[in-house]
Parts: sequence; structure tokens; C-alpha cells
Amino acid sequence: MSVLQSIDPASGEVVWEGAEADAGTVAAALARARAAFPAWGALPLERRIACARAFKAVLETRQDAIAEIIARETGKPLWETRAELASMIGKVDISIRAQAERAGERRAEMSFGAAVLRHRPHGVMAVLGPFNFPGHLPNGHIVPALLAGNTVVFKPSEMTPATGEAMAAAWADAGLPDGVFNLVQGGRATGEALVAGEIDGLLFTGSAGAGAYFRRIFADRPDVILALELGGNNPLVVWDGDIAEAASIVVQSSFVTTGQRCSCARRLIVPDSAFGRDLIEAVDALSRRIQIGRWHDDPQPYIGPLISDAAASAARARVAGLIARGATAIRDFKVLDCMGPAFVRPAILDVTGITVPDEEIFAPVVQVTRVADFDAALAAANATRFGLSAGLVSADDGLWRRFLVEGRAGVVNRNRPTTGAAGAMPFGGLGESGNHRPSAYYAADYCAYPVASFEAASAAGNTGALAAMLRP
Repeated sequence: MSVLQSIDPASGEVVWEGAEADAGTVAAALARARAAFPAWGALPLERRIACARAFKAVLETRQDAIAEIIARETGKPLWETRAELASMIGKVDISIRAQAERAGERRAEMSFGAAVLRHRPHGVMAVLGPFNFPGHLPNGHIVPALLAGNTVVFKPSEMTPATGEAMAAAWADAGLPDGVFNLVQGGRATGEALVAGEIDGLLFTGSAGAGAYFRRIFADRPDVILALELGGNNPLVVWDGDIAEAASIVVQSSFVTTGQRCSCARRLIVPDSAFGRDLIEAVDALSRRIQIGRWHDDPQPYIGPLISDAAASAARARVAGLIARGATAIRDFKVLDCMGPAFVRPAILDVTGITVPDEEIFAPVVQVTRVADFDAALAAANATRFGLSAGLVSADDGLWRRFLVEGRAGVVNRNRPTTGAAGAMPFGGLGESGNHRPSAYYAADYCAYPVASFEAASAAGNTGALAAMLRP
């Protein structure tokens, strides 16, 4: 077996090292999950809820330790990884409520007995996790999947295996039966073995390119449920209002988590006016005040490094490509070599009047487009094959109504950052950003399928009804 390592992008130190699961190891994990499914799926819901609550209790006792693991693997500041742990803990009660509301049991009395709606688990769910929120995002698939009665085989991102290991340990210490939750560590080959195996569902958070690949390979496997939470080339239209407040929304939308959120604003659309010019100047000035540092620095920085040196190099190349097309650097992209090769400073590029690729740059880079009127702003916002998040900053209720009706995105915010989302609401997008199966509160929908039943205590009454329609 090959050896897998995760690296602290802030220091270059090895955080975790272990064996990468080969095809045989993955097949064994799938077999364990398959064998455990009948008993777990048949277990009363209250027992599964008890296991989830025990998992929550374990997380509560290990918040600091797991937050540090996530910080070391991702480079994110501790304030952010602690918030991630809080979201993981909160996800349990939210998922229990969602299970009851969206995938519970309904009964209606009928003359013959009852009409009953139930929900049944699919079976074995493969979960592939991302690196940017390596605990929270896969947790949002895993908890509802287990509550519904599925078993799980989880492959974390190859960049965050220690976080996956900590999650597996928490489930084991919560008393989950053997085989219900299974962890496989590895990169692309491990993931390919998992999705090629006997699974009943694939729950994936990651890039649009990977999502497109999964759509293709599962085209002839309609029995496998696909829930794809992908990236976005998200627009933020800032049209009027207080300049300082609007600039704060832009900076939070574009640069939080060092731009490594799928809901980050990638495109800033502003009026070609004095307001637009003043806003861009304010965003530039505010971005220069962003504190960049290591995950354990005191005081805490606003952002840390990108996930890896390679990610920083790739982002720099993408920015150079935009400039070669004619983009103007209002604030240029720069690798902060004095801090380390994964540290970068936020960039602001004016791309007005030039054709740029409709691609997500997973880094703190925002592209500015100046437009003549709101019709042009809407057209620019919708000029993408993605559709995850979008935002409008405006006090005009009429513009907001237009933006809601004509905008194409699954998360549409007003006067708030595009990254704002609640676990008690759905989260997901359209087009290349997803496949109309949003996660968060709506994860319960794809973790179970509805079963409708007509039920009577006995077969009495059917013969008489038929006899009345037959010849003597």
C-alpha cells in the first residue's frame, strides 16, 4: 500500500501519515457496510437518534482537539475551525428535526384501513468529503444518512485524513454498531474504487469538474442516488447603499476562508458610476487591512494560507491568465513568500469589457465588472453555467424582487454576504453547481425514498366489491 500524508500548509509539517486504501480495502469496507445495513435499517428510529446524540456528546467533549486537527490540516484560523465544530454539533439536532419533517411517517384513515407514507433508506452510501470544511460538510451528509437507516463508507479528502479519522473515532466511541460507519483513506484511486463498488448512493461535495465526471459514469446506474454539492462562479451585485457597509459585505463574501468556500463571491458587479468607483476603492482599502496569519497566531488572523503550495501556484497562474486577456489588477495577486508558499493576499481584478473564462478560482480573487444599468447587471449575474449562490446589495425592494425572480441560484441573499447560509435551510445550486438535490436541511430528502401504502387489517371486503362488477 502507498503512504498518504497530510501537510500543515502554514508550516509544511506532516500532520498525519498512514496507508492509502487500495481496491481490496475499499471492497472490504463496502462488504462490511452491506452486511450491517439490514439490522441498522430495521432498527427503530429512536435507537438511531440515540446514536446520533451520543456522537454529538462525543464531539462536545473533543471540540478543542478536533478544531486543532482541522486547523493544522487546512491552515484555517482556530476561530473558524471552532465555528466548524459548533456547526457539526448543531447538525445533529437539525438533522433529527429534518428527518421528522421531511422523511417521517404520515397516516390517513381510509374506509378500508389507512393510507400510510413511510421513508426507507437506500442502503450503502458512499460519502466523499472536501478539504475546505473537512468536518462540517461530510458531516452534513453522514448524520442524515445514518438517521435514515443507511450505512456509510466515508473517504475524506486526501488533504484532510486526520479530520476523517477523528470523525470515525467519535462515531465508534458513540457506540455505533460495527460496519455502520466505515472509513477509507486515500486519493483518486481510492475514490474511484469506492464509486465503482456496490453502492446505493454517492453523496459528494467538491469541484464541478468532479461532479460532471460522476454524472457521466452514473448515467447507466439509475439505481444509485446522486447528491452533488459543487462549486460556483458566484455573482454579487452591489447597486446602492452605504459604501462602508457594502464594502464589508464584498470582502466577507470574496475573501473569507481565503476564498475557499464554494459560496464565495467570485464576480462583483457594480454600476459604472461614481458609486461603483467609490465602492471599488473602499473594497480595495478594506482588503489591505485583512490580517493574514497562521492558525494558532495570537491575535487570530482573518484568513490563513490556501490548502497547499500547489493551490497557491495554480491560483497565481489563473490570475496571470486573466491579466494576459486584458484584466486590470486593482490589487494584484501575490504569494507571500515571507510567510510561506501557500500564503497569498487577496486580489481584485477589473474585467470590464473583456471575455473571461466562466470558471471558479478557488482562492481570494474577485473579478469586477462595471455595467450601465440593472438590466445589464442581471444579465452579467446570470452569464454563468453555475448557479450556487448570488447576492444583491440594495435598499430597493423592486430590484430585490427582480433579482429573486430572474436570478439563477440556489442561495440568493440580500444585503448579506453570499457565504451566509443556515443549516436549518436547504443549501445547493443549479447547473454545474449541483443536481437539484440540495443538502443541509434537505439532505433528508436524498437519504431516504418515500414508500406509499394502502393498508387494511384483513382482506375482507375486496371480494364483495369485485363481485358487484362481475356477471352472475
